[in-house]
Amino acid sequence: MDQVDRILAQWHQERPDLDVTPMGMFGRFGRLRSVLMSGLDDIFRAHGLSAASFDVLATLRRSGPPYALSPSDLIAWTMVTSGTMTNRLDKLEQAGLVSREKNPEDGRGFVIALTQKGRDLIDAAVTDHVANQHRLAEGLTGDEQAQLDGLLRKWLAAVEGQAK
Repeated sequence: MDQVDRILAQWHQERPDLDVTPMGMFGRFGRLRSVLMSGLDDIFRAHGLSAASFDVLATLRRSGPPYALSPSDLIAWTMVTSGTMTNRLDKLEQAGLVSREKNPEDGRGFVIALTQKGRDLIDAAVTDHVANQHRLAEGLTGDEQAQLDGLLRKWLAAVEGQAK
């Protein structure tokens, strides 16, 4: 019996008329998120990054050569506002991890490109990040991970559909 089970038992005692089953899922998700994010942040910090800066660098890296995207593409992939993205890019540019370059397809605009320093950093960070994710997920078998991923995909699609 974990802490969430004890909380649910209290609610069953005090409000037996309520089905608090989802409360258990949400309580465990909240606690799990906190523990997992702390574990992920440890790797980001070890590389001098935050989750936000890792997200931008990883988005550029996985886009493939020439590892450059327009600001609007970066915003779409990272799902943040333009103001948030500008702040992130300013910091990354000051650190020499990205550069702003003329857009070869549209001379009026520009693209954000990984510098060699940025590419070296994200390659090292993502290698450690993936190893860390495997470590954090090792409490589940491969089949359990696949099952959980499928259930989360289904649930997310349902919840996102409700939000529209």
